[in-house]
Parts: sequence; C-alpha cells; structure tokens
Amino acid sequence: MAEPQTTSRRASRRIRRAPIGASPGTLIADPSARQSALNLTLISPETCEFIDDASLDDVEAACDRWPLIWLDCVGLANIGLIEEIGRIFGLHTLALEDVVNTGQRPKADFFDDYAFFVLSMIDDVKTGRYEQISFFFGENFVVTFQERKGDPFEPVRQRIRTSNPSRLRTRKADYLAYALIDAVVDSYFPIVDATGDKVDAIEDELLAAPQKQHISQLHAMRRATNLLKRTVWPLRDALTTLIRSDVSFVSADTKVYFNDTLDHSIRLAEAIETQRETMIGLIEMQLSLSQSRTNEIIGVLTIVSAIFIPLTFLAGVWGMNFDPAASPWNMPELLSRYGYPAALGFMALVAVSLVVFFRWKKWL
Repeated sequence: MAEPQTTSRRASRRIRRAPIGASPGTLIADPSARQSALNLTLISPETCEFIDDASLDDVEAACDRWPLIWLDCVGLANIGLIEEIGRIFGLHTLALEDVVNTGQRPKADFFDDYAFFVLSMIDDVKTGRYEQISFFFGENFVVTFQERKGDPFEPVRQRIRTSNPSRLRTRKADYLAYALIDAVVDSYFPIVDATGDKVDAIEDELLAAPQKQHISQLHAMRRATNLLKRTVWPLRDALTTLIRSDVSFVSADTKVYFNDTLDHSIRLAEAIETQRETMIGLIEMQLSLSQSRTNEIIGVLTIVSAIFIPLTFLAGVWGMNFDPAASPWNMPELLSRYGYPAALGFMALVAVSLVVFFRWKKWL
C-alpha cells in the first residue's frame, strides 16, 4: 500500500507542461482532469442571479446585460470549452496554457485590460488536498478555473446574496477578485492552526514519555508543512506584484484590501516557518532522547558487567580441581570449615567495593 502512495505523491509534484517543441499557448488536458462545468454568478447593485451548469450562450448573453459577472469553470478536461471562454473574454492563450498545466507557482501577470492571478488552494480541509485555481479579472468580469469541485467561496456567495448595501454588488470586478483570493488565503488558517495544536501535543508527549511513533508522526507533518510552505511562500510576491501594479482596472481603494490579504499571507508564512523549525527541533530532541536512553542502558549494562567480571574470575579460580594433599600451595582454604562462606563474603566485598568506587567516580 505504501508504494502506490509514494508514486502518487511524486507524480503530484511534477509540473505538467506541453510536449517539447509544441507551439506556445498549446492547450493539452491532463488525462486525469475532471469534466468541465460552468457556474455563472450575475451581479448588479440591485440584484443577483446564480446559474449552475451554465452554457456558453448564457455567458455571452450575460456579458451584454449585467454590469458584473463571475464565471467559475470547475474541471479542466474540456479544452474546447476553455478556449471558447478565452475567446469570449479575450484571454491570452499563454495564460490559458498555465491554467491547464497545473502546478504553477503563485504569480500575477497583467495584460491590456485584465489581470491573471494563479495560486493553490485547499479544496478539502479534512484531507489537506490542494489544487490550482486561476483568476482572470478585468473591469467587469471575474473568471475562475478550478481543477475539481470544492472551494472556500461559499461565504463570498452568501455575501453576494445578502441585501444591499453590499460592496460585492456595488464595486467592480477587482473587489470581487480580492474577496475570492482572500477567501483562499484565509482557508489556510484552519490547517495551520490544527498543525500547531498537533505539534504542541506531540511536544508535551515527548517531554512526558517519548514513543517510537512520534518520530514518524513528526516526519509526516514536516513533509506536509514543507509542501504548505512551497505553496504559501511565493504567494507574498504575487500579492505584492498585484498591489504595486498601476493598471486601471485595479483601484487604489481595492489595493488597500489586497494589502490586508498580503498581511494574512505573511502571517501564514511566518507561522508555517515557526512550526517547521519546531518540528525539526522536536525530531532532534526525540533522537537525542532515544540516544540518551540507549546510553543509559549501555551504561547500566557496562556497570553490571564490570562488577561481575572479577566475580566470574574468582568463581572460576575456586572452581578448578585442586588436590590440597599434594602441596600446601594447592588452595589450602578448600579444607577450611568456613571456606565457602568466606569465598562468598569476599566476592560480596569485591562487588560492594566496585559499586562504591563507581559512585565515587560518578559513573553511577
């Protein structure tokens, strides 16, 4: 069971790209990509409308009638559909290529009348499953591309449904894009907080009674934290690029909100790095405690061996076959009435003397 998981994990780290020599902007769907479905959100200051499983005709009609639209494409298998979305909104093929070739580094690119922003999000908090999400937003539209169903956008949808006044209805697409990106960034906090609680619990257990399973738990958590770090760390640069842009479709007022999202991403990065350092310290402490415990056991065994070596020698000498009648040098104490108790007493005296000596040397 472990081998397929390892293979899957390694495969997930590979960045999919077009074949060597392919024309720039070539869109090639991943064989494992989900079928595409369109969810359309139509927004005006007075009202809003949600259309699930929308068609391209619905999208084209909405572009002419609604001041702000949000098109959410879930699934990246239908290349023809993605190309048609690009045609409707005038999206560059190189940006669309980054959409279908998932595993991109978080970044922000700017075109004539829209911005392209890509990052990773957690679409399943329980399993910590990641996916790439891509944003296109201009003056009056936001287009998002997700790999599969599941996102942290329900609070944003609920805010759109609420009655006026609602900034998501009265402001332009840049504010809607901010709200969606901010929801993605904030969705990392429960994962980071849960990881912090686990680290604290393992630290307490290590100090109380170290167990072998702690080292494997820490290694697994550190691997997950490294992946989270690679996901969140470059997000700061992408948000900084977005804030420092001078494009007309990102207002100065919205940049203030984007700056708050940047603060959240910096907090996340710092918390992740702190947890990572703590895990490394706990792993080193676990190894040190294990080594210390091993040294203690070896020390006790060495002391016991040192005590019994001279006793074994004496027992071996007295256990030899002697003939006291042949010579006075042949162990005369063998004929003594109290020779056996005297031998045991002498052995006990040697053992006690060694213990006292070891304590005096502070070896015990």
